[in-house]
Parts: sequence; structure tokens; C-alpha cells
Amino acid sequence: MTLHVSFSQLRAKLPGILPSLLMCDFGHLADEIARVEAAGAPGLHLDVMDGHFVPNLSYGLPVVETVRRLTRLPLETHLMISEPERWVDRYIDAGADLVTIHVEATTDPAAVLRQIRRRGAAAGLAINPDTPLSAIQPYLADCDTVLVMSVNPGFGGQAFNPVALDKLRALRERPDPKPLCEIDGGIHAQTIAAAAAAGAQLFSVGSAIFHSQDYQATISHLQELAGSRQSATAG
Repeated sequence: MTLHVSFSQLRAKLPGILPSLLMCDFGHLADEIARVEAAGAPGLHLDVMDGHFVPNLSYGLPVVETVRRLTRLPLETHLMISEPERWVDRYIDAGADLVTIHVEATTDPAAVLRQIRRRGAAAGLAINPDTPLSAIQPYLADCDTVLVMSVNPGFGGQAFNPVALDKLRALRERPDPKPLCEIDGGIHAQTIAAAAAAGAQLFSVGSAIFHSQDYQATISHLQELAGSRQSATAG
């Protein structure tokens, strides 16, 4: 299965709830992945932090390689790291289907996005809450996804920042090209409908899933909320 096929599979399952493994029980990683896979998650979101671009460390290549061995689900590797151009090839080799970099983390986002695509992976571009949308406008033609951060990157469990909604609405109103819109940070049953109505199609969800008792019920409920709002907006 090629990486492009994996991303196409993800596109076919919108709205997509992507469990963020940052909040899972790493002592039972295989069980956690099996649970969200059985619950119907269309893909997984992996947060890689370097302690430099963001003030926290998470995990790196060995964990991505392990997750790849444990599942065939599409993997988004969200690189919250400085100079991502030094690492994207290695994360693709580790099994990432979608590699997302931050516009704030590199001096030449277009070159890195093209580097990712040349390797056969989908390319995502993330934008922090305090960064104006104009910062990513020149690079949208090279993006498969745009990840709008609704929290400051670095830590899970933060409160939702509604500034993300304005960015999503502006992206939705753009003429082509239109990359998929993803949102990350503070997504749960009280925020996902507004995010979907604003234009989000992929939703990175951590605490709301992994702190719940029933992953399937939680994912299904979130997908229902997102789908109903998108349908209402389209109508």
C-alpha cells in the first residue's frame, strides 16, 4: 500500500476523528491502538516535540516506527520541531503517511512541503494561534492539509482558542486550491460542532477520547456532531 493510497483512504472518511496518541497510555500502547482502531478511527495523529520549537518533549522515530508496525491506519506525524527539513525523510521512512510541519519552524516551507511530496507522502502545514493566516497563503498550493492550531503547541489538555474558527472560515472561503482543513487542540463534544461548521474536516482529539471509558462511543459521538454541523453548513 503506497502512502498516497493511505491519504486517499483518509480523505474518503470525512469528517475524520484522529486520536492523538500523546494522551494515550503508553504502558499499553498496542492495546490503545487496537481500541481506537476497533472504535472506527480512520487514522492516528502523532505529536513529535523537540523541546526547542515547543517547550516540551514527547517522542520520536522509535515510537512512530512502533506504531507503524502495530497498525495499517494512516499516520499523521505532526512535527513540532525546528528545521523539519532535516527530519521529514526519516519520518516518512518510519511510516508516516501525512507529515505536517509548522510554518513558523522553517525558513522555506514550500521546499519542505515539496520534499515531503516527492517522497510520496501527503504534506501538511500547521499554523499557531498567534500567527496570521497570511503567513501560509503563499504555500497553500503545496499543501494537502492545513492544520489550524486551536491551542499553543506543546502540551495536551489545553483549552480551545476560538481564533482558530476565523482562520478555518477564511480557508473555506478561498478559491482553489483547497487543502483539507484540520484542527488540533481542545477538541471535544463542546467544541467540535463549531469547528466543523467553520470548515474543519479532520479533528485531532486526545483527552476527549483517551480519558473516556468507551472509545467507540466517544469517537462515534464526535463524528456525528461534526458531520451534522457540516451538513447543516452545506445546506
